[in-house]
Amino acid sequence: MEFHTEFKPLTVQPQEIEARSFEMITEELGPHSFTEEQYPVVQRVIHASADFELGRSLVFHKDAIRAGIEAVRSGKIVVADVQMVQVGISKPRIEKFGGDVRVYISDPDVMAEAKRLDTTRAIVSIRKAVKEAEGGIFAIGNAPTALLELIRLVKEGAAKPGLVIGVPVGFVSAAESKEELAKLDIPFITNVGRKGGSPVAVAAVNAISLLADR
Repeated sequence: MEFHTEFKPLTVQPQEIEARSFEMITEELGPHSFTEEQYPVVQRVIHASADFELGRSLVFHKDAIRAGIEAVRSGKIVVADVQMVQVGISKPRIEKFGGDVRVYISDPDVMAEAKRLDTTRAIVSIRKAVKEAEGGIFAIGNAPTALLELIRLVKEGAAKPGLVIGVPVGFVSAAESKEELAKLDIPFITNVGRKGGSPVAVAAVNAISLLADR
């Protein structure tokens, strides 16, 4: 491939680009308090967002990585809050162990029930998901209402997720929902503040599945 601009990329080889990116992240991040098992998640989140502040704001339950690896290797379902998260997750590594990546927010029964109850589809989708994905990984990057509903169901004993990746982005209830998640004594990965989103949730799941596949 020829480039007709003054700027020439260092390389056009995908693996080299990723490797150099990871080197730059490690150099720029500098000293940190993340453990050796947590760092690959932090690294991939920064790689996906180019946001060091976001990376530094990640918070891990002490059992998060172990629980996530165990869920993947046990073939548990990965629940995405929206299609953007589902599409970004590397399915071959999940499916290799017998798992699946599912999203419920556009299911006809979910949409009908949300309309009937005059509530968000995200809330109803979580109610459906917890019945089918016990022990699974819940990856929430967009909907604070989904995360708050999952937290409520966990507190009531109606939900038993293997790992909750709660990183919704936004201004209304996003930061607060993550604060509530961090209070639970279940495996979770979250971050402090308003930042987050689909790329962050995807990066965390893909980092976990890579660790599980090694």
